[in-house]
This record gives sequence, structure tokens and C-alpha cells, in this order.
Amino acid sequence: MRPQLLQISKEVHHSFSVRQDTAPWFNSRWHYHHEVELIHFNKGEGTQFIGDSIRPFEPGAVVLIGPGLPHYWRFNGEYRQEEAPPVDVRVCHFRPDFWGEQYLQLPENIRIKTVLEKAKRGLQINGKTREVVAAFLELLLTTEGPHRIVLLTEALTAIAECRESAPLSSIGFQPEVPSSDNDRINAIYDYSLKNFKRPIQLEEIAAVANISPNSFCRYFKSKTKKTFSQFLIEVRVGYACKLLIENNLSIKQLCYESGFNNFTSFHKYFKMITGKSPLNYQKEFMKSA
Repeated sequence: MRPQLLQISKEVHHSFSVRQDTAPWFNSRWHYHHEVELIHFNKGEGTQFIGDSIRPFEPGAVVLIGPGLPHYWRFNGEYRQEEAPPVDVRVCHFRPDFWGEQYLQLPENIRIKTVLEKAKRGLQINGKTREVVAAFLELLLTTEGPHRIVLLTEALTAIAECRESAPLSSIGFQPEVPSSDNDRINAIYDYSLKNFKRPIQLEEIAAVANISPNSFCRYFKSKTKKTFSQFLIEVRVGYACKLLIENNLSIKQLCYESGFNNFTSFHKYFKMITGKSPLNYQKEFMKSA
């Protein structure tokens, strides 16, 4: 199933929108939009689908989702019944450039710019920062004037300073070269994301980075905290998740289409990374779509 483009209605007197949802079926479809989404679940729990990440959410959860990243929230069954417990969700949508083209280029805003780049894979906000961001969203519901922009900036700054945030979707689900000031690591990512469907030899990728094979292994791990082989496996599994959601290929077909040359290893690594077998992953998504 391909995600639907959701048009976020723009308020006449505001440059970005903030709202409170009390119905469990709000945006209950696999969708994406051009705006960044900052969401806090004050009441309600269920399962969140963000890119190829499937995990439960609970009261207190805060998530930042970048533009173009498909997502969907499914509340548990009891919230969709006639006498359902209350749901309370606060959500803010804003364009990455609503401040103007130059605002994020200011040196003081480098952390906000960086966190918005990270949000392209979705960010789960953990620790005390959840409460801080939730408080800002609460205030945004009733604040007017320039204070709205200040509050949103404060919320994003808190997220940028959070050491307990975690990316959700894998880089392989939506292949895109991460923003980086390092031309070498960018070249490695770019080449890998264009060629992951076939075997990439160590000598080959080392030549792209313009360093020796031995130096490449040390360099890549120092930059990414994982081996190049691990990185390629994650990219391939992420792409397989995308195919499972959006295409009608058989499991064996998408195994090879994702760059694996052995169905046993595909099944092993898929379950290792997602926690589910390919078939169960697909069923989990489809029963909610």
C-alpha cells in the first residue's frame, strides 16, 4: 500500500498549525505530508508505524517526524469502542522553512537544523525531554503572536539537546544521503544507497572513499559505530520493509530485489533487525491499514 499525501490545512493567521485531537481515528491511514510533525500522546496507547518501524506507543510518548516520511497511528481496540477511554493528542505541523530561507542557516540554529535532518527518519524523544516538549505543546494550543514561534523554537531546541532520542525508520526505507559536512562519508552513503542491490566489495567502496581497505574499515566504524557490512544489511532490510508495505512481490522475490542472495540469511537478518519475520511484519501492517 502506497502512502497517501495528506494536505495540512494552513490557518489564515498562523504560519504553522497546532491542534488537540480527542478522537482515536484522526489521520487513521498510512500517509505522509510536506510538513514536519511534532506529536505528544497525553492519553491513549496503541501501535505506531513510522517508515519501517513498528512499535507500541503509550501515554507520554513524543515523536518528531520529518516531511515525506510515511506514518500512521493505530490506537488499541478499546479506544475505538462505543464507551472508549479518553484520547488526548497534541500535534504541531510546520514547514521546515516557515521561518524563511535563511533562518536555519544562522550559526545559532545549527542544532535545530541538524535535528530536523535527523527527523527525516523519525525521532522518538525519551527521558525528561518528553515532559519539557509536552509542556511547550500545551502552551502552544492557546498562545498567540510571536510567542508561538518562540515556543516552537524552544521545543525543537530541547529535542536537539536531548541525549536520549532515538531514530525510528531505517536509512534503507527511504534512501537518502544524510546531511553531513563530511564529503567522504557522504560519498560512501551515496554510492551504497545506489548499489546496495548487488554485492559491494571492500576494495570497491574503499576506492570511493579514496582510502585503503584496512583504513576504510576503521574509518567507517569510527563515523557510524557499525561495520560497513552491518550498514548494508540495515539498508537492505529497510528497503525490504518498504517493498513489503508498498508492493505485491512474494517474500522470496523481494528477498533478491533487496540485495540478499540467500533466503535463509534474509529471514535471519530481517527478524534480527525488525523483531519480526517478513510475513508477520507484513501482516502486522496490513491488518491496520
